[in-house]
Formats: sequence, structure tokens, C-alpha cells
Amino acid sequence: MEMNKQGEWLEIVIPEKWQEETVESLLKHVWKTPKKLLHQWRMNKDATVNGELVPWSTLLKVQDRFQVRLFQREEFGVVPDKLDMQIVYEDDHLLVVNKPAGVDTHPNEAGQTGTLANGVAFYFQENGVETRVRHIHRLDRETSGAVLFAKHALAGAVLDRHLEQRNISRTYLAMVHGQIKQEQGIIDLPIGKDRHHPSRRRVSPGGQKAVTEYQVIRFDKKQHVSVVKLKLQTGRTHQIRVHMHHQGHPVVGDKLYGKKNDGYARQVLHAAKISFLHPITEERISASAASSDRLPEIFQQELIKIAKI
Repeated sequence: MEMNKQGEWLEIVIPEKWQEETVESLLKHVWKTPKKLLHQWRMNKDATVNGELVPWSTLLKVQDRFQVRLFQREEFGVVPDKLDMQIVYEDDHLLVVNKPAGVDTHPNEAGQTGTLANGVAFYFQENGVETRVRHIHRLDRETSGAVLFAKHALAGAVLDRHLEQRNISRTYLAMVHGQIKQEQGIIDLPIGKDRHHPSRRRVSPGGQKAVTEYQVIRFDKKQHVSVVKLKLQTGRTHQIRVHMHHQGHPVVGDKLYGKKNDGYARQVLHAAKISFLHPITEERISASAASSDRLPEIFQQELIKIAKI
């Protein structure tokens, strides 16, 4: 699809799949623009066809140039703070960042710095991107890997909806203690708060639905650990860590749910890959994140394989 950013505006050359859509149906039904944003665009005359204001009932034709004011200037919402981080995918609408372990995804209080969101704000500032920092999902502080950000309000709304509808696929790699008997399976156990520990979660009949798919891809007899590929159908706090602990195979290096001292400086859990439909073009996007720090060799080898799939 041919499109380009022109200041605050996005211009798209209408493809065949969108011909006979009206301006309104494209914005409202194809992109499913939130009502508030739709009203703002209508009132501010933020949508044109071939450079002219037209009624929103106008039918779009192939090769029409449709312009919409997507990239409105906004404050970052967090304090810019330089962070050593790796960008694994970027375009005018999206950013996928490889979060280091030991870093929060976003601030938990006003003015906090040192988080991934602060680092993204600094990156935006350095590159002249004036937009709010919008994380679509998050990772635990000690979990590394791919985190998706939206660069404008429409992309944020569309991706939030995709996440809610479970249309964003996230593949994790973990190293866990012991040998898992079943090579693959689905853990469908609700997760709730642990009444005896403020920061822990536990499998609880009264908790929220939590579903984790897993596949054992390697077992190391010498270290007595398994490397497991996991996919989340839901996104509960500490979901993988809680489910694997409940199965009797806590994540290696997890000091909250596993052994206090098993010889690993950090938990070996990494968000290796994220796959989703682009919020504007509807094309399939896949982004892989290599480990940003030193992890066991057998783990690194499997990360490389996942990136190639």
C-alpha cells in the first residue's frame, strides 16, 4: 500500500480493497476509529480527498489520495530519559523495543524515570517525534524482550482492541527447572492475588481466567532444566511464572516464585517474538527480539531459531 507521512498528515493512495468505501466507512468501520477521535476529525476537518474537503459520504476510488491528520503533536506523558535499548521494528505508526531485564515497562508514579517508556520518550525527542508514549502491553520488570508501542491515537486504539480480542500473538522463551513430562499442552488455570504476599500471584479458583500454551523444545540433563516455548492467550500479571511454578517447574532465576538462589542473576524469561496486524495497512507484522544480555548458551540457540521462523 502506498502511503507517506507529510507533517501531521498521512496520505494514502486508495488500494482496490478500499474502493467504494466512503470516507466515513473507512474511518468508522474499516479502521474502527474511536467516537471521540472521529468527532475531533470531523469538527476540525482533518480528512480530505485529493487535497480537498469533501462530504464524508463521498465514495473513494482507486488511486484517490486520502489524507487524514493522524500525527497531531502531543506531550510525551513521561519524562524523557536516555536508556540503552534496541529498536527491533519501527515505522510511522509503530515501535517495537527490546526491553532489557531489570527495567519497568512504564512509570508507576508521576515523575519517575529509568523505565522503558522514559527511554522511548527520549528516543522520540531525539528523532523529532512529538507524540504521547503509548505502550500496548507490558512485561514484568525482570522479563526482557519485545514491547509494542503506538505512535498516534488511532494506532493505539486499534492495537488495544487487537490485544483485547487476542489478535496479538506473543511468543516467549523460558528456561525452567526440571523435566516436564508432557512435551506440549495448555495450562488453563485462573490467577488471583496471593493474600499472604503483596507482590505475588497464585492459581486461585476465584481468580481471572489465564491460559498459557507451552511446548518443550529442549531438555538439558546435566543442568536438569528445560527450555520451553510459550504463548499467552491471556495477559495476567506474572502469568507464565505463576503457571510454571504451579506445574512444579519454576522459571530459572525467578526469586519470587522459584528458588531463592539457583545460581542465576536474573529470571530466564524472554519475550522473543510478537506478531500482529498493522493497524493501518492490515499487513501481518512480525518482530523478533534477541536477548540483550548474557543468558545460557542453550537458551540463546533456541532464540535464534525462533527469530528465523
